[in-house]
Amino acid sequence: MAERKRFHGGEGQAGHPALCVLPEVEKEDEILEVLWTLREEGMLKWDNILQSCQIDGCEEALRGLNKNGWIDVKDQVVELLPKGEKRARELVRRHRLSLRMFFDLFALDSAEAEACKFEHILSPEVTDSVCTLLGHPPNSPDGKPIPRGECCAMFRQEMKPLVAPLADLVPGEQAKIVFITPGSHSRLDRLSAMGVVPGSIVKLHQKKPSYVIQLGETMIAVDKDITKEIFVKKVK
Repeated sequence: MAERKRFHGGEGQAGHPALCVLPEVEKEDEILEVLWTLREEGMLKWDNILQSCQIDGCEEALRGLNKNGWIDVKDQVVELLPKGEKRARELVRRHRLSLRMFFDLFALDSAEAEACKFEHILSPEVTDSVCTLLGHPPNSPDGKPIPRGECCAMFRQEMKPLVAPLADLVPGEQAKIVFITPGSHSRLDRLSAMGVVPGSIVKLHQKKPSYVIQLGETMIAVDKDITKEIFVKKVK
């Protein structure tokens, strides 16, 4: 099996999304996304933002966001106000879902530029469709949480997802592991030790009396709960 190159996610300084070359009208959107990401890292202070933000005219744009009620600044600490929070959340959700889509469906190892374009043009309806298509993934390829959408909360499956739990396979079907959401680190360690990791090809051998998967020449018995935490994409 060909080795996939490590996904870097296009990170810039301090782990914020890499700078996209955008029209002037999208500058504030890009800064809102940077603010969300820096907040995840506990770095939402004015000086940290200016140091990390590589967008031309960042400070002027920040002052504009403050003046127009998108953010608030007190004692050099920046806070996203309700409409800024909503907009930043939407942008980050679209961006990370785009990364997940390029990584999972097209096996692209660095799709930051494409994702950067997608986040500004996807409508809420299309975003939810992409999320459903991917099986409502919890994280981007670089491990960052994907903000949940209404489609996730309601578990609406309006189209058959390309990525689904291993438990949904029919015995005899093969699939590629896309991501795993284990209930504990110890469970993830046990799965990794058996070779059950993203990128591996598995075959569901049986469901009764217990779940058995085939990995290469090895048969592995797993609990049903675990098969619900392993998300796969069917392969021929």
